[in-house]
Amino acid sequence: MPVLRYDNDTDVVFTDVDYTYNIMERDVQILSSRYPFLETNVIGQSVLGKNIYAIRLGRGPNEVFYNGAHHALEWITASLLMKFVENFSKAYSEGSNIRGYNIASIWERSSIYIVPMVNPDGVDLVLLGLQPDNPFYRDLLAWNNTGLPFSKVWQANIRGVDLNRNYPASWESAKAQEPSLGILGPGPTRFGGHSPLSEPETIAITNFTRQHNFKLVIAYHAQGREIYWQYLDLAPPQALQIANTFARVTGYTVSETPPEAAFSGYKDWFIQEYRRPGYTFEVGLGRNPLPVSQFDTIYENNEEAMLLGALI
Repeated sequence: MPVLRYDNDTDVVFTDVDYTYNIMERDVQILSSRYPFLETNVIGQSVLGKNIYAIRLGRGPNEVFYNGAHHALEWITASLLMKFVENFSKAYSEGSNIRGYNIASIWERSSIYIVPMVNPDGVDLVLLGLQPDNPFYRDLLAWNNTGLPFSKVWQANIRGVDLNRNYPASWESAKAQEPSLGILGPGPTRFGGHSPLSEPETIAITNFTRQHNFKLVIAYHAQGREIYWQYLDLAPPQALQIANTFARVTGYTVSETPPEAAFSGYKDWFIQEYRRPGYTFEVGLGRNPLPVSQFDTIYENNEEAMLLGALI
């Protein structure tokens, strides 16, 4: 794909569009061209070979990690993170502040790593529909036994695995839940795979995490305006205090993870492995996929939290 160049006064990340993989990839390229100080890397590929991009903001030793779109219907979290990348980069290039926070100071103190779209195949299935040349075409038709279009129900990756139930953190407990949830195999949601880390997307995220020294992580999801912070009582003592700080700036509620989502997610695995603060942020209200009309409110709620995450 050729690198596109926009005038420096033009916004790159448009937030009133269906945010497909190709749009995200284009935005990564344009932002990298406009802001040469940005560090972008490909940390893996999806099942269908799409790049999983990681972007680094800052060069300081305090490393934090934010990711989005584990779930295909929750693609609005990818545009949320990409808009943050753009605004942070613009402020750094201009020597300006955001919400009173000195961006140059954060740049020197911290490194914010962002993977905006963990599940690009699933996102494109939801937004572009099932294409005849998809190698899983017949399987997907069989797996989606809901009678509803993919655009209304599909959270999984292209192999019908719910990526946020594929991490090795009480994976067996999550599997034991599946029959009671009506999950008998690959499908739109809550099938955790045939083994933990069976999918290239979750392998990429765990490998990336192991290559760094993240002091805090946030996994962005899209339902409920809640913050989940605990996993099997393994979160460190300061995790609740930080969650309450996040709640203050977002307006979200600090909550206990519901039983059907209590195991084998990314933040669960991070807390289990590192005993450091890990969070799931559930943005927005209503039925997924959230309408783009909610974007401005979602961004307004979360921008300060993403700045604070690099300072706490």
